Amino acid sequence: MITYEERLARAALTRVVEPGDVHAGRRLRQYGAEGFLQRLRDPVDDPDAFAGTGAKRVAGWRRRAASAEPRRDLDTIGRQGGRLVVPGDLEWPRQLDDLGDTRPVGLWARGPADLRTWALRSVAVVGARACTPYGAHMATTLASGLAEEGWVVVSGAAFGIDGAAHRGALAARGATVAVLACGVDIPYPRGHAELIGRVAEQGLVIGELPPASHPTPSRFILRNRVIAALTRGTVVVEAEYRSGSLVTARAAARLGRHTMGVPGPVTSGLSAGVHELLRGEATLVTEAAEVIELVGDMGQLAPARRGPVLARDLLAPDAARVLEAMPAGRATCVGEIADRSGATPDDTLVRLYELHSLGFVERQGDDWRLTNTPTEGANARRGGT
Repeated sequence: MITYEERLARAALTRVVEPGDVHAGRRLRQYGAEGFLQRLRDPVDDPDAFAGTGAKRVAGWRRRAASAEPRRDLDTIGRQGGRLVVPGDLEWPRQLDDLGDTRPVGLWARGPADLRTWALRSVAVVGARACTPYGAHMATTLASGLAEEGWVVVSGAAFGIDGAAHRGALAARGATVAVLACGVDIPYPRGHAELIGRVAEQGLVIGELPPASHPTPSRFILRNRVIAALTRGTVVVEAEYRSGSLVTARAAARLGRHTMGVPGPVTSGLSAGVHELLRGEATLVTEAAEVIELVGDMGQLAPARRGPVLARDLLAPDAARVLEAMPAGRATCVGEIADRSGATPDDTLVRLYELHSLGFVERQGDDWRLTNTPTEGANARRGGT
């Protein structure tokens, strides 16, 4: 059971150290949250506490520790219906412990759901901010399909693919989590204020930074490791070679999570990074069922994919050979058709009457020709009939 003092210390440390600071992670492991904070605020007690860590880094920690007001931060988030989730809480997702010394000090959260329960059945859907209509469509469709099957969609609330993923899950009345690179009380980007508000009402908004913290480029990159660790797999929908989404996918791969990519046109620079992932260890996916096949329970297989099933595909082999022997555009006698198909005239005539009953051929006097009436259309649905 986490004590109030431990929670208070971790709340203070979220304002003192930057997300993913491995040096701070080692000190947390060495001294615990309360011990770490005490040594920052009272260096006289243990002057060698941070031996091996750069003096500038330690000076920055101490400066921020002196001004941290964790009670105020906890009160601020509490007034918004939020909370601080820390290691040791029942709500803490234990898969985040896979990050080792870069594990979050704690996660500030807004929303009614239980983070640990949702994270157990979650998938990240990430991608380019400046996405194409194709990318937005695929992200929305994937997220909607995952949500309909009871999966939680996790993303970063950014413009483009992230926003489309959240909207897809919300449209399906499903579960979604937004992982922010700023305080969870600050909607960023501002253009997504309404979207983030909806996520907080229907799902969860989480982040490592305390209230009123603003994002920086490095915080966006570091945020991606949380998305990767929190989920059972990461799907990338459109990403250039230098996209931050690839950072998420590679972090997921290092953590032993599934990495997946949605292919796009080979002429599109926005799909170049995804294609590079697919040339490596990532798995190509095109729909929610294929994602679930990878991250779901054993036996949750996607339906087999087959090409169109045509009416002529259902013909018996002998009838199919006679139909293939019919010349196009002219009527032909039975004898010629028999010679072309390799069957006897009697057998050919039997097959012609069979084909006539199915609408493939018609009789013109003593001759036969292919019918001009189209047969029933192809069944191009997944799995056929």
